[in-house]
Amino acid sequence: MRRSDLPEDLEALSKVLVSIIGAGHPYNIDGIGGGTAVATKVAMLSKSDDDWADVDYFFAQVSVEEKLVDYKPSCGNILVGVGPAAIEMGLVEPVGNVTEVRVRAVNTGTLVSEIVETPGGKVRYDGEAAIDGVPGTAAPIQLQFMEVEGSITSGIFPTGKSKEDIDGFEVSCMDVAMPMVIGRAADFGVTGYESAADLDANKALFEKMEAVRLIAGERMGLGDVTKSVTPKFGLLASARDGGSACIRYFMPWNCHPTLAVTGSQCLASCLLAPGTVGEGFLAKPHASPARLQLEHPMGKMEVVIDYELPNGGFHVKSAGLLRTARKLAAGEVFVPGEIWHRN
Repeated sequence: MRRSDLPEDLEALSKVLVSIIGAGHPYNIDGIGGGTAVATKVAMLSKSDDDWADVDYFFAQVSVEEKLVDYKPSCGNILVGVGPAAIEMGLVEPVGNVTEVRVRAVNTGTLVSEIVETPGGKVRYDGEAAIDGVPGTAAPIQLQFMEVEGSITSGIFPTGKSKEDIDGFEVSCMDVAMPMVIGRAADFGVTGYESAADLDANKALFEKMEAVRLIAGERMGLGDVTKSVTPKFGLLASARDGGSACIRYFMPWNCHPTLAVTGSQCLASCLLAPGTVGEGFLAKPHASPARLQLEHPMGKMEVVIDYELPNGGFHVKSAGLLRTARKLAAGEVFVPGEIWHRN
């Protein structure tokens, strides 16, 4: 969506987005949401005034069953479509057969380079790139994330510790593209190999994670996160299908069917950084840039982390991923006049 088509005031904007999605009903039956947190996300685009970026990407996570909107996080999976959409909307002019779209994620300040195929000046959507958890194949979109440390907190380790005890569980609180609380699956009483549906049914697990998450949110400087989707939660287990490690990513009140682009960067960094709960999961040391294969419920996601170890610390220079996107629809969505009457 174009940011200019929507209310500037965030309270008014939230009411409009809740109406568009149909938040407040588990099926989003009075809106165009998909009845799950992965399908109630909104990207709002505008020309950027940043010296580097072409496009500003403002993200909103709309709740499914509650009439709530969270503007704190960003979303990498939705960001994949920003490059093609910006070209389609005329915000960026295609250049040759391949066009770089430079994106600023305004929620977090992250800068992202997207490489989009544009033969003949048109976005190409068909191709042979395959993503585990996504049906079919499509044209590849290469993403390179910069300035990902401390996306909405004070730094990569916002509590000042690489590992700490919270409510009797050893966890790492990290912020690389997405603030996360990361623990070992075994410590929370699961294997880490369960399906997303099986984990969603494990209410005792969510009670443990939420108790830890609420305390971690305070320690990370995020305040009361009771109604916020950040920090997210991640659990680690040893790889069992030839990958680097097995992960389960929580959004945070249900398990992601695959893995978030932003969360993948934080989890990969946890595996690489010394002194975290992720230390020891990798079978061998990885030189920088490290190419990690993260196993998730529907396959694997490859993440490339360019990092350095200054004075025994850990610094992420950039993160790269390959994703796909396709155009689904173009048109207008209608909002009831009592919610917002656009002049």
